[in-house]
Amino acid sequence: MAVVFALILLALVLFATERLPVDVTALLVMVLLIVLEPWTRISAREGISGFSSPATITVLAMLILSTGVNRTGIVQSIGRKMSDFAGLDRRKQLAATIGVTGPISGVVNNTPVVAILVPVITDLAHNGKTSPSKLLIPLSFASMLGGTLTLVGTSTNILASDIAARIGAESPELGLHAFGMFEFTKLGVVVFAVGTLYLMTIGVRLLPERVPAEDDLVEEYDLQEYLADVVVPANSPFVGQTVEEAFEDGEFDVDVLQLIRYGERFDEPLARKEIHENDTLRVRANRESLERIMDAEGLTFSGGPRTEDDLHPGEEEPVLVEVVIPSGSFLVGETLASSTFRQRYTANVLAFRSRGDVVRERFEDIHIRVGDTLLVQAPPDSLTRLVQNEDFIVAHEFEGTDYRSEKIPFAVAIVAGVVALPALNILPIVVSALAGVVTMILTGVLKPNELYRSVEWNVIFLLAGVIPLGLALQQTGAAELLGNVVASTETFLPVIGVLWVFYVATGLLTSVISNNASVVLMIPVAASAAQSIGANAFAFVLAVTFAASTAFMTPVGYQTNLFVYGPGGYTFSDFLRVGAPLQMLLSVVTVLGIAYFWGVRV
Repeated sequence: MAVVFALILLALVLFATERLPVDVTALLVMVLLIVLEPWTRISAREGISGFSSPATITVLAMLILSTGVNRTGIVQSIGRKMSDFAGLDRRKQLAATIGVTGPISGVVNNTPVVAILVPVITDLAHNGKTSPSKLLIPLSFASMLGGTLTLVGTSTNILASDIAARIGAESPELGLHAFGMFEFTKLGVVVFAVGTLYLMTIGVRLLPERVPAEDDLVEEYDLQEYLADVVVPANSPFVGQTVEEAFEDGEFDVDVLQLIRYGERFDEPLARKEIHENDTLRVRANRESLERIMDAEGLTFSGGPRTEDDLHPGEEEPVLVEVVIPSGSFLVGETLASSTFRQRYTANVLAFRSRGDVVRERFEDIHIRVGDTLLVQAPPDSLTRLVQNEDFIVAHEFEGTDYRSEKIPFAVAIVAGVVALPALNILPIVVSALAGVVTMILTGVLKPNELYRSVEWNVIFLLAGVIPLGLALQQTGAAELLGNVVASTETFLPVIGVLWVFYVATGLLTSVISNNASVVLMIPVAASAAQSIGANAFAFVLAVTFAASTAFMTPVGYQTNLFVYGPGGYTFSDFLRVGAPLQMLLSVVTVLGIAYFWGVRV
């Protein structure tokens, strides 16, 4: 037990500090469990059992199905109708955001739903003269609330179902079993309704307006002091050199964004563009670097862009976009320099937003994390490639994106079948989900080569890596020990109070580590505690599941929070201010709902 507790502590520290990607941390723990088998009681077969777990396979299949739905453009189409409905009415904008996101997240994995809707909601806000900050946190929260409606709403539910079934098979007296498709929907509807009421009344007043309603990213990122135009006079050493040669020593933190010659503008790639007399270079630099290079190279300052329109006068498409980095992106763990992002996409990064902090200089060597936001300037063809690449979430909707709209009826029918077959006890969810994947290929909703790109492999490795940790908790007796410790609170708390303690503890744990990791750790403990006090184990497992699926208090508690962190311009405290009251409210509502629908005693 001491060894297992030490490994759990190591995992918690690495999850919370993000010293390693969460999936790498999970694999590290899995390997250590196997290597330390004499103490952990986890054999090699059990250690890798997470890869063959029905939960892992089901999540993998649901991610592919979600991509198929996305390819048809149905969610974007619903988003546009939502925009038409909401107009300039802020209350309607908020109601539409929640009303569309929640139900969709109940049947399609909520993480890709938010990734799709971030640009839709951002544009809805700007078009409706509303700050996106007023809508993006509700977008994320609504997706989490919607994820509680069905078994397939979130990977957390699927994993919790699998763990409950395994514990139930080993300890039949607990009465635990795999969740039915709609087994907890009645509680999910109550939670969703209460969460919606909170966001529409109290939450909307607590939400800040971090991003201006007017869509101007130069002003939003305060770039006026970092963008400048300099003229190259005849006596400058730069004349006759290429842009790459002129700035190759890297002594100055200066990026050349554009070369202007007699009114003609040249964008990336600029490295081999020769500099002529009287050329104007548009650069990104802080004032100190700008003054030094002007003195050294004899350049003349001639002003600079003050607004986004100044960057490319008369351009229809925006030249600036925010690009959010999702999990699974090739940029995660890389730097802008090591990833060769600029060369790949002929795009310049003007600013970098990470965990609420905006960096406008010397960000080339900053390691990129999930949820970081890049402010990118690129020509239209490069922007199109960024939009079409699943390594990025571009926080602006572009016209002309190709969708397979003719496949919408197939996609809807397939998802309905995947949900209906397990609900009617015709097929297990893992079988129906895999059958849905095959059917999407056969009907052309997805192309075969899109299968592998559709999977967030970091999520799969995370699940596979943490599942054996739950086994170790059970097989060493550590879960029973922790369960007995928590169960001892029954001496001064009623059973429903102990249930509430588990909900709150899981919520706090999920605020700093992965939601999937928290259910793996907490469900065995909750089941043991319920057994110790003669309580309904299903009620305790359900409390843990709902708490892990509704982590509102921090931006790192749930992946969808990270997706809106940058585009909303939020700070860490914004999530705490809006999310903490909601989480406490739902802790009471959920626990009372469980007691009402299922009871807390055996």
